[in-house]
Amino acid sequence: MKQMNRNLILLYIIKISQWFMLYMPVVKLFYEENNLDNFDLLLLHSIYSGIIFLAEVPSGYLSDVWGRKKTILTGLFLGTIGFVLYSIGTGFWPFLIAEIALGIGAGFTSGTDSALLYDTLAVSKRQQKYIWFEGFVSGTGNLAEALAGIMVTIIALNPVRGYYYLQTLITVCGFIAAFFLIEPKVHAFHASLNWRGIADIVKDTLWHNKILQRYIILSAIIGFSSISMAWLAQIYLFDTGLPAKYFGITWAALNGIAAIGSMISHKADLLLGKNLALVYILFFLSAGFFVAAGFIAPAGIIFLLIFYFVRGTAHPILKERIQHQTPSQIRATVLSVRSLLIRILFAILGPFLGAISEKLSLSAALITSGLVVLVPGTLIVFRIIRKKSA
Repeated sequence: MKQMNRNLILLYIIKISQWFMLYMPVVKLFYEENNLDNFDLLLLHSIYSGIIFLAEVPSGYLSDVWGRKKTILTGLFLGTIGFVLYSIGTGFWPFLIAEIALGIGAGFTSGTDSALLYDTLAVSKRQQKYIWFEGFVSGTGNLAEALAGIMVTIIALNPVRGYYYLQTLITVCGFIAAFFLIEPKVHAFHASLNWRGIADIVKDTLWHNKILQRYIILSAIIGFSSISMAWLAQIYLFDTGLPAKYFGITWAALNGIAAIGSMISHKADLLLGKNLALVYILFFLSAGFFVAAGFIAPAGIIFLLIFYFVRGTAHPILKERIQHQTPSQIRATVLSVRSLLIRILFAILGPFLGAISEKLSLSAALITSGLVVLVPGTLIVFRIIRKKSA
């Protein structure tokens, strides 16, 4: 019980350090200060996704071999390096190097933190409570991002680079907290790291285990919707004509509502049931893109709030489905396969969406994202429901 309590508290602290993103409400302003446009913004963050794609599964397997704690420590150290580079760099190339460091760091922590949470609960035979704890850990991250938005509104720094200095200090706090994590005893280490082992897990996950395959693909599609909306929302706020002084508070509202969604995800899952919960997630997230595309005005932020609420409920529910199908010794690797697919989608489509937004319109980019979510997502949800009812 002592191990569980310590790890849970530290995971909350680490999540806050990762999601108290002071730079996020002003990232477009920061890029403009450094003579970068919408295409550069989405290109750099697509490269970031591509780097996570390259690091994702090897780092997840490393977590299963080397240990959860060491992998999280490494990821947070690289994240600190990334924000240091952002703090002192100017222009595209220094930012590219920063995104590479941040991408590798995110790849190391992604999946490993959820695996650590599940294994920590398993020590005290409380893994059935995972969706509740995952929802609250995720919700804490969203609340941290919301509070960051409020802080940006209250404390206006000029130049915007000052927010990146503060971000570096916040990331260091998470790095220090990770030193006190306890490796769960239920986690069985592999004997050694080898590429054949990684390939076997990926093949089994995406080919042989059909139900796990479908949940991972659906979760990847929903994850893509979250990332693409997060960046398109930056452009959306500009295009609505919303005064820049309200960006921080708007970002706080969006992430605050996402936190509420995360924290009640276990109730939504119980209320809707296993099948209807998937339909609810897919319908509202895909519809959010289409409605926002047709209503680019300050009042349209209401539709963004609905999108963010559903996004908050979606990730704990889908992660619980994946965790339930996965044994501890490959848990981080399997969760990394999920994140890998998310990053592949955004790495491929992110620059395309940026080009559409720049050359055509934001509405066209939003509609494209909505179709990417709706069409394959409908097919996957249908196959999951049909398999369960067979």
